[in-house]
Order: sequence, then structure tokens, then C-alpha cells
Amino acid sequence: MAKYRVETDTMGTMKVPAEALYGASTQRAVENFPISGRPMPAEFIHALGALKAHAAAVNLELGLLDSGLAQAIIKAAGEVAAAKWDAEFPIDVFQTGSGTSTNMNANEVIAHRASALAGVKVHPNDHVNLGQSSNDVIPTVLHISAAVAIDRALLPALERLRVALAAKARAFDRIIKTGRTHMMDATPIRLGQEFGGYAAMVEHGIARLRCVEPDLCELALGGTAVGTGLNTHPEFARRVAERVAKQTKLPFVEARNHFAAQGSQDAAVWASGAVNAVAASLMKIAGDVRLMNSGPRCGLAEIALPAVQPGSSIMPGKVNPVICEALIQVCAQVTGNHTAVTLGV
Repeated sequence: MAKYRVETDTMGTMKVPAEALYGASTQRAVENFPISGRPMPAEFIHALGALKAHAAAVNLELGLLDSGLAQAIIKAAGEVAAAKWDAEFPIDVFQTGSGTSTNMNANEVIAHRASALAGVKVHPNDHVNLGQSSNDVIPTVLHISAAVAIDRALLPALERLRVALAAKARAFDRIIKTGRTHMMDATPIRLGQEFGGYAAMVEHGIARLRCVEPDLCELALGGTAVGTGLNTHPEFARRVAERVAKQTKLPFVEARNHFAAQGSQDAAVWASGAVNAVAASLMKIAGDVRLMNSGPRCGLAEIALPAVQPGSSIMPGKVNPVICEALIQVCAQVTGNHTAVTLGV
């Protein structure tokens, strides 16, 4: 069996792996960007698949797509959203700034799969990408995937942490210890007050993250290439946003100003900043807890963290605050990510 097939795009022919659902545009990007070996995040790809399904459904409603083609696209895109074809998205996360490569990756995968389902040719641009541009699709999917991840994963995790810290604050409320400023002894404080402060820091972080939701829920879709809406139906974006909102149970709407939605990524920077603020809080908490745990004989030894793994290859019985240290590393990475997001838009 042949290892490759020949696909054609506007630049000519390309050899593509024989069994791949993607086509020439995707293969060109794979060859152009062999940088990190990290593909686009799965959550982004799944949101992209869901958006393509909603787009096909709306184009069917508007009479712009044949029913057979639309239903095949909806099914194929739904499979992408359901993680069935994650391996068909090999393009590196470091790629064209517009994300055109990933948009075309989705268009090609969905078109090939839909063609097999429908028994007729489904075109990646004319059918799957109908009424869309990479310039409005990619920022739309960025907002959807970020808002969903914050709502479904980050906020629940932070709430669990807040509850745990608040419980420790109550449990430790009668324990008196030395407060410190500049790492030097200061006035007394209750250990419960310290942990109550940590719980409040997390609570404030949750509130800040909730504040970014309205901006993330404005979607650039409908602006097409430069924000003018050229080549898309005037009802398309609003209807797609309504479908996304219904599916996710988040208040997604069409952007009030498409030029701002596509000309900047301020909402993404703000959301990243809110995540970065949480990281700064958690780094502070982890550092404090690690310091209070120091010892057990020659450090502060004000608290004792659970031993979760051996801490030394040479000193039997030694244990380390590894969870705190891992958290500090994660927080440092989040801050680095925020710098990259700030500079990258």
C-alpha cells in the first residue's frame, strides 16, 4: 500500500501521508514549522470542531449549504469536537500568526471526513469554511476555548482550594505564632488568620477571573478577513454565537465591534492577566507554606506538610515540600506564558 498520496492546493502538489484526513495546506505547515513538537492544545481543536459544526448548521438554515453537505460537515466536525481525530492535527503551536494553518487543517480534515460520509466532494474552503476567515475563526475559537477552560476547569479547582484553605483557617484559629515582616520577627498572629488570608487571596482571584468572562464571550466571527464582514451573511455570526452559547451555557455573543475584535486580542491579554494574578497569589502561598514547613529540627517547623515521597537519594527519611515546589514552578510558567501572550498580540 502506498505511503503517500498527492494532494493539490493553490501552490501546487504535495505528498501527504496516504491515510491522513488532512491535505496539502496542512502538510505544507507541518514542513514549514518543525519547531517545538507541540501541537495546538486539544481544547482549542475541539472548540474549533464545534464551531465548524455550528457554522454548517447556520449556513444550512440560511439556505447557503445543501442539506446533504451540511449534515455531513456537522457530523464530521462533531467528531473533531469529540476528540476522535486529534491525531489529524499535527501542526506546531508556533506557526503563522493568524492561525491560518490550523484553520485549514480543520477545514481539510472535516472536508475529507464529510466527503466520505456524504459520498460527494466536500470542499474545505467553499463548504466547511463558508462565511468564515482564519482572521475571525481563530480569535473566536481562542475566546471560546479559554472561556470554557476557565469556567469548567480553573474556577472549580480554585473554589476547591479556597474551601480547603478556609477549613484550615478555622482549624488553626487558636494557634498563636510569630508574625514576620522582612523575614524578621514582628507581632503575634494566629495561624488561622494567615490561612484566612490565603483563602481570601484565592477568592479574589476567582472574582477577577469572573470579571473577564463578558469580554471573552464576545466573538470575532462575522468579521471575515478584516472586520468588514465581506462574503458572509449578516445573520451568520449572531446565529452561530447563539448556538455556541446554548451548547456551552456561557453568554457568547457576536462582537460589538469587529475591527477591535480582530485588530487586537485585549480580552485574551486581560484573561491571561487574571490567570497571572492567581499564579502570583499561589506562588506567595506556596512560598509561605514551604518556609513554615522548614526543618524539622533547625527550621521554623511551624507546620508539618504530609510526606508524599522520599526526598533524598542519600539521606534516609528526608522528605521535601515537593507539592509547594511544583506549584511554584507552574506559577513561574504561567507568568512566562502571560509575558508571551502580552507580546504576541
